[in-house]
Amino acid sequence: MKKFKFTIHGNPYEVEILGFEENIAKVEVNGTVYDVEIQKDLKLAKTPTLVRQEVPQPTRKETKIPRNITKTTNIVIKAPLPGTIISILVKTGDKVTMGQKLLTMEAMKMENNVLSEKDGIVRNVNVKPGDTVMQNDVLVEIE
Repeated sequence: MKKFKFTIHGNPYEVEILGFEENIAKVEVNGTVYDVEIQKDLKLAKTPTLVRQEVPQPTRKETKIPRNITKTTNIVIKAPLPGTIISILVKTGDKVTMGQKLLTMEAMKMENNVLSEKDGIVRNVNVKPGDTVMQNDVLVEIE
């Protein structure tokens, strides 16, 4: 905390105040630690000392990542940005492959291609050319 050098009756002392706890100061004098009782009223710090409860360790069940295994993994293709649908290149029942272009939309004065995220069959097309969509609106459902 603070270091001081004193000379008392010609003897040098190096004193370091290590800390305070109520009216007891932990002081190191020339390498030896002493607990010194302070008679004077202490000025209390304006900021309180925070004591936090110990957080219990989570159980194995709480930390386990659940597996969501389903036979039919439907995926929905959502609008990446607000915009307008220009053209749709697939229809319900079409087989699509991952990376295949499904539709084109205009967003921020640019044409954006929306691609399939997996192989599958188109179950539903929720938009038509000219529709205005918001970000995260579902455009196409693939099974």
